[in-house]
Amino acid sequence: MAESKRYISQTELENHQKPGDLWISIQGKIYDVTEWSREHPGGALPLLNLAGQDATDAFVAYHPGLAWQYLDKFFTGYYLKDYSVSEVSKDFRKLAAEFSKMGLFEKKEHGTGILLCIIALLFSISVYGVLCSNSALVHLLSGALLGFSWIQSGWIGHDSGHYQVMSSRKFNRVAQILTGNCLAGISIGWWKWNHNAHHIACNSLEFDPDLQHMPIFAVSSKLFNSLTSYFYERKMNFDSIARFLVSYQHWTFYPVMCFARINLFAQSFLFLFSKRKVPNRGQEILGILVYWTWFPLLVSCLPNWGERLMFVVASFAVTGIQHVQFCLNHFSSSVYVGPPSGNNWFEKQTDGTLDIVCSSWMDWFHGGLQFQIEHHLFPRLPRCHLRKVSPFVQELCKKHNLQYDTASFWKANVMTIETLRSAALQARILSNPVPKNLVWEAVNTHG
Repeated sequence: MAESKRYISQTELENHQKPGDLWISIQGKIYDVTEWSREHPGGALPLLNLAGQDATDAFVAYHPGLAWQYLDKFFTGYYLKDYSVSEVSKDFRKLAAEFSKMGLFEKKEHGTGILLCIIALLFSISVYGVLCSNSALVHLLSGALLGFSWIQSGWIGHDSGHYQVMSSRKFNRVAQILTGNCLAGISIGWWKWNHNAHHIACNSLEFDPDLQHMPIFAVSSKLFNSLTSYFYERKMNFDSIARFLVSYQHWTFYPVMCFARINLFAQSFLFLFSKRKVPNRGQEILGILVYWTWFPLLVSCLPNWGERLMFVVASFAVTGIQHVQFCLNHFSSSVYVGPPSGNNWFEKQTDGTLDIVCSSWMDWFHGGLQFQIEHHLFPRLPRCHLRKVSPFVQELCKKHNLQYDTASFWKANVMTIETLRSAALQARILSNPVPKNLVWEAVNTHG
């Protein structure tokens, strides 16, 4: 006689959502991923954020078909009582299955190889301009070209963190370390830890690190309540200093973005020299040391401190374009307070994301992030297919009356500044407001 199934309620499942006790539901089966969280390639944080609830849609989005066969060893023997699937989730899973049948997740074309050649060319020209020219203008242009090479290396780092851009995992890792750590000075391990958390908790003010820029920026007045960052494990205090800085954030946004990579340097060092478990820590540190060897050495080859400063500022400012791009897709979209939810995972991804409308010949500029909605729904999908699948995603959103927000690059910039300005004005009208002057009154008068 077949053994009857054992069931647990949703409430019982929710009792297992803390470090040392992590259970999740996938297609109604309950899995204990406590031990696996220590080895999970995406880190423990995504499992912790989705623990105690159904995580089927997130699992489908992030894992290839082969991953399903490894689930059985985590099966607890329990099933979720009254498990059901929404119509949105059914259609999302069907669409993911169709893309898989079409081979879209495996067909990467030759974009990465071409891009690596372009990066090498830009880097070589930049170095040549510094070493073989006495012209200050050439040195300025060399700094700008180096910045463009960093932007393109950032796209490779982004892609390689989501799927295998090279022919093997070994070469994929080499590409990550070379383009991320060695060329740009950014830890690919830190980026994956940060970016996975962003994808799972898209636009959660408490769980998405990409919205946690206090005291410099606040995209919502909800942050004025001094919320807790569950990613950085600290309170985001909205004190007098934060209020002052936020009050002018719509003016400081672009200048800060010009030097945003300094924060990435700092975050990389804090991550690599922290007590947390860092995969391949030695490789990561060695790659960072390579960057901090060649870059200062290259800058020192310039004839005087004025040109050295000009070169560094030019390279950082050009790379700031990419930091602006990262913000455009989410800063002006819907935000929420609380943990991510697996039950409405699809809806949260579309609500918190904005696509950038552009011609296909500009795809190189955006690195695939112009199709941010598609990327968030299917993060393993190579960027060369994002434009192809966009109509299918639009159709699904239309069918279920879900948001599918788009804007031109310039309009997205305007929307971002409007969001920052709105929060800035709200910060100024709180108790003990920041002193205003005639210039402020003239610029911010309503009506």
